[in-house]
Amino acid sequence: MSLRGEPFPGIRNPVPSAGTQNEMKPPVAGVFGGAARRCRFPGYITAIAYLFVLTLAGLPGPVRGEDGKCVPTVEDAEGPFYKPGAPERLSTGSGLSVSGEVLSYPGCRPVPGARVEWWHADRSGRYVDSLRGAQKTGALGAYAFTTTPPGVYPGRPPHIHFKVSVPGHKPLTTQLYLRGGEKSVRFDLVVQGDQGYR
Repeated sequence: MSLRGEPFPGIRNPVPSAGTQNEMKPPVAGVFGGAARRCRFPGYITAIAYLFVLTLAGLPGPVRGEDGKCVPTVEDAEGPFYKPGAPERLSTGSGLSVSGEVLSYPGCRPVPGARVEWWHADRSGRYVDSLRGAQKTGALGAYAFTTTPPGVYPGRPPHIHFKVSVPGHKPLTTQLYLRGGEKSVRFDLVVQGDQGYR
């Protein structure tokens, strides 16, 4: 009986020549034992480490600090290109999905009815009205939109501006910084309630 193909990457299983009595079998000792472990297991570790790095890359920061308490989102510059009154919509392009929740400090409870605005530069680095949008969060405080991946201009990494406003909370202006190449990003926005900034 001839064995054809390569059931294990990197381990060739030659086809026996005519008259050969003994089949050549891959050196396997259990599921993860023997030579198979030496050939395949390091690949699993590399793949897991790679996925872990990809998962962390582009996460903007923890919603909870080391002590487990809710952490307000760090404020960032509004920049000179903000325009009030962005239209409410679900998309300002395609190629990048952004989603998250608006949460209230200090309890990290979802905030329904928060207005989330976003704006960013196009691929050539210009701010255009078609890349401005807004949404109201639902009962669970969630928002989600798709957009074109932001362009870059000298001195700045790719980024999306955000402004969050909700009654009883301090307005929040911040930015989401991207590494480039992301297809989807989660960005939770933690706003300070009245008791957080009186």
